[in-house]
Amino acid sequence: MSQVHARTCHICEANCGVLVEVEGREILSIKGNPDHVLSRGHICPKATAIADLQDDPDRLHRPVKKVDGQWQEIGWEQAFSEIASKLAMLKGEGAKPAMYMGNPSAHDYGISTQIGQLRRAIGLKNIYSASTLDQIPHHVVQYHMYGHVSLAAVPDIDRCQYLLIIGGNPAASNGSIWTVPDFKKRAKEMQARDGQMVVVDPRRTETAKLADAHHFVKPGTDTALLIGILKSLFDAGSVDTSRLDDILDDSWAKIAPALAGFDIERLSAHCGISAADMQNMASELAADQPAAIYGRMGVSVCEFGTLNQWLIQVINIAAGNLDRVGGTMVPEPALDTINLVGKGSVRMADTVRGEMPSVMSELPMVTFADEMLRDDEERIRSLFVVTGNPVLSSPDGAKLDRALETLDLMVSFDMYVTATSRHADYILPPCGPLEKDHYPFFFGPLAIRNYASYSPAIFEMPEGEKADWEIIAELAREIMAQNGQDIPNIREPRDVLDGMLQSSPAGLTLAEVEAAPNGIDLGALRPCIADRLRTDDRKIQCAHPDFLIELERFAGSLENEQADALRLIGRRHVRQNNSWLSNSKRLQKGPNRCTMMMNPADAADRGLADGDMATVESRVNSVDITVEVTDDVMAGVVSIPHGFGHRRDGVKLSVARENPNVSLNDLTDPKSYDRLSGNAILNATPVTVSKAEELVAAE
Repeated sequence: MSQVHARTCHICEANCGVLVEVEGREILSIKGNPDHVLSRGHICPKATAIADLQDDPDRLHRPVKKVDGQWQEIGWEQAFSEIASKLAMLKGEGAKPAMYMGNPSAHDYGISTQIGQLRRAIGLKNIYSASTLDQIPHHVVQYHMYGHVSLAAVPDIDRCQYLLIIGGNPAASNGSIWTVPDFKKRAKEMQARDGQMVVVDPRRTETAKLADAHHFVKPGTDTALLIGILKSLFDAGSVDTSRLDDILDDSWAKIAPALAGFDIERLSAHCGISAADMQNMASELAADQPAAIYGRMGVSVCEFGTLNQWLIQVINIAAGNLDRVGGTMVPEPALDTINLVGKGSVRMADTVRGEMPSVMSELPMVTFADEMLRDDEERIRSLFVVTGNPVLSSPDGAKLDRALETLDLMVSFDMYVTATSRHADYILPPCGPLEKDHYPFFFGPLAIRNYASYSPAIFEMPEGEKADWEIIAELAREIMAQNGQDIPNIREPRDVLDGMLQSSPAGLTLAEVEAAPNGIDLGALRPCIADRLRTDDRKIQCAHPDFLIELERFAGSLENEQADALRLIGRRHVRQNNSWLSNSKRLQKGPNRCTMMMNPADAADRGLADGDMATVESRVNSVDITVEVTDDVMAGVVSIPHGFGHRRDGVKLSVARENPNVSLNDLTDPKSYDRLSGNAILNATPVTVSKAEELVAAE
């Protein structure tokens, strides 16, 4: 007889409620849960991939070790013992270890409860993660303005009347640094109450096609638009900070003078959006209505990504929309990490490329390969990769491929042999997703409602398999044992979670949350930022000196216009989530989605037609890809999706290899980065495009 289990989807930030019907260990269906307190029955195609992940025949179930270039299955005790022994030997030689944390680890709260122990056991100083590939600018701004790297204000879309989205595509992502399941319906509900949604993007995205208006913007120039909007607010006398005056520090007075030298027509020429449109956006944001401006990937992964995120916060303050119902608001989740976890750090650190930003003790990924290739005693010689695939997600993946081959020890925590884990000496695979519990640890503080939702495991774990947290905890204990250190007891994630819930203001117990399979609704967001601030003086630090200096630097850059070259941007699809769903049969069905979108005028200039093969070349590499001619991208721009490129030798993903396509990040360039955060520049990469040469078989 079949059973239906209410669960939260763990695939992306939306954390939608799903109903999983099973019979024995067979998954019969995965559907949206209409009674879930946050997602209201919404489900996207990614949730169906849970079944493919659980039952994938390519998935590893036991540790494997590389022996003479071939994978050999071994036992857990042998794997832990050998890894600990090799690490000890290398550390005895003075070898530097490092760790990379990939995107999926953020969706597994159990990892978060144990990873600190492993870091301490290894003796890590070099920590890298996917954060410096897309989101670190948010954390830098939040740290300096609000006093905590994770204190975020998100659009209150359910009560908003004017929503301006710049460089974000929540119709495909269901939010990013913004947990907003069922985005399309929520946007339509806003429009039904006479609200407006306006999108600014170099591509007519899925979100743009829902919007009331869409404006093309030249890639990498959003800073000019944001300055134009903010300056228009000041010039029109529309600034209203009355709601926040008591908690704005004195540096607010420095912002208007810092903008005085900018000419709005010059800004317009730089970004391609008219001065009238900028002024209209400012007027709508400051009108007598709840409004919000939100910017995501497109404004983060460029040269002035941190400056952009600061300008967005300042615009929301200036227009009177921060901490306002229907504007941008700070969530108060059931598990309040803001109160329970340290505020983080922003500092400078030594790297092979000199001093660079280090945020939350993480080093920029743009230096990752260089740190393995350097020729001195500081070279990284051992690496632990926790649920990530940086060969496909970081700039110049081909260079990282070469760098990983120089390591003396590489350990991957992964269920697959991927473009990255194929380089490992050991792969430690976790159990299937339905064999472990789930709590949205990192995403409650980003959600559009305050809520709690816990999902117990559906299936018992097969004998001989382990959850991610167990693997991490047991490896840490073995490393400590071989080092002669005291071995701590393992505190299971459920106990940690229960303690954190009870220590949060809502005061819930895990038992109470578990007893509510559809989640517990703690209400709509409310104005609360004065209580949530973690700055020393409990005021918003409006204009950190670094931001004002960067504003001056941007002013100087206006004199150096972009060269007349095509600019490459990425994109994502609702059926993708970076590179880690590429082996799902359900998601890979349908037309080829790894194409290079190109404007008809640009294609004609190069003699290219829809379906042709083109060669795309950047400073670091070139790839051949199918052309998709479309007016969904503006002239001067080409777009290639992120998450493909599984053709590399040794990748054991049978579905993904049927249509491997190319990796966008074989073209992106680690040479440049955002100066304030160290974030990679993945947007506006200059490229040349030409018709691919046909290969002629030898006679």
